[in-house]
Amino acid sequence: MNKKLLLLGGSRYLIPVIKSAHKLGISVVTMDNLPDQPAHSHGDGYCNVSITDRQEVLKQAERLRVDGVMSFACDPGVTTAACVAKQLGLPSPGPAASIELLQNKGAFRRFLADHHFNVPQSECYDDMDRALKEADRFRWPVMVKPADSAGSKGVSMADGRGLLKQSIQNALRYSRSGEFVIEEYIKAWGCASDSDCFSINGKMVFLSFSSQWFDRDAGNPYVPAGFSWPSSISAPSRKILENEIQRLAGLLGMTTGIYNIETRESVDGVPYLMEVSPRGGGNRLAEMIRYVTGVDLIEASVRAAAGLELTQLPEGPPPGPGYWAEIILHADKAGYFDGIWISGEIESDVVELDIWAEKGDWVEEFTGADRTLGTVILKSDSPDQLEHIMRHTKQYIRVLVRQGG
Repeated sequence: MNKKLLLLGGSRYLIPVIKSAHKLGISVVTMDNLPDQPAHSHGDGYCNVSITDRQEVLKQAERLRVDGVMSFACDPGVTTAACVAKQLGLPSPGPAASIELLQNKGAFRRFLADHHFNVPQSECYDDMDRALKEADRFRWPVMVKPADSAGSKGVSMADGRGLLKQSIQNALRYSRSGEFVIEEYIKAWGCASDSDCFSINGKMVFLSFSSQWFDRDAGNPYVPAGFSWPSSISAPSRKILENEIQRLAGLLGMTTGIYNIETRESVDGVPYLMEVSPRGGGNRLAEMIRYVTGVDLIEASVRAAAGLELTQLPEGPPPGPGYWAEIILHADKAGYFDGIWISGEIESDVVELDIWAEKGDWVEEFTGADRTLGTVILKSDSPDQLEHIMRHTKQYIRVLVRQGG
């Protein structure tokens, strides 16, 4: 086949992508300016280039004569990949302008409002003083987010004017553009959803929903700490969301590719599209989709990026009956990693334990997805038992951290 794929980023989430490419006979060059990232040793080459430097990425892509460029589970590279693909005539999930819009929370919210989607009241700012002056236009509490960051970094809630300035300052620390979004907090009925979806030639051929769980005692309680399937979003709301996701894809001229999509159903029964990013999600979500459904979105993404024919989604191993969950391992406080404790009550439910830290490593408290220490994948015969584990995770799984050296 002799095709070559340029993969932007180097996190461990890219390793399954590289393995899938190799199975298809595609060589992979990884690229970022962090040479110690784990994925680089799995590829066929590495370029030490910042993935936000579009001109240099373009230059290297031309030099390497790549057949595709992709940013998977790596938000900073998504718009770069789209722009490089456009200039080189390579496959892309959609027009570069549409991808730019989806990657900016402020622009995305405005687009949703302009096209009559359900959308929380929101405003994008680049001036903190103006935002503080206009604070009374919002219903409290509000969420404050960087306009262009991912992994829940810089996200916080403000329940009044007194906390708003602090929340804005926190968001600006993680905003590459200097922009931040203030938006109405939509209280979810049940759990919000964060899952991966896929389109072929503009048609959404795979739509999925999860139940997203949080650790309210974490350093940042808005970073996802777990996922389970099936979703708690009601069937009528799922149907509306499926139609609205397809409508959005049509309006933006999207073509073939994977999406990480966050949705929620409010306590009033109103379904909302919260985030739509044209990339695979972090937290191993595409791998979990393969466990839960048997659909291989990773192989489909590689095929799409490399320009291989894709008329239907590839299948993985059949999932079999059961209820699935993923626990995101993280430290409650900074210290030295001392291992993982798993209760004997759930040992038979553990399908996979993936630990990313070594004993004695210094670890930080959980303030963003970049501080994940590993994952536990569970499968249960009982939905009630699985829900109980997700609601009381620390009764069953704990990250052990000691303070001494």
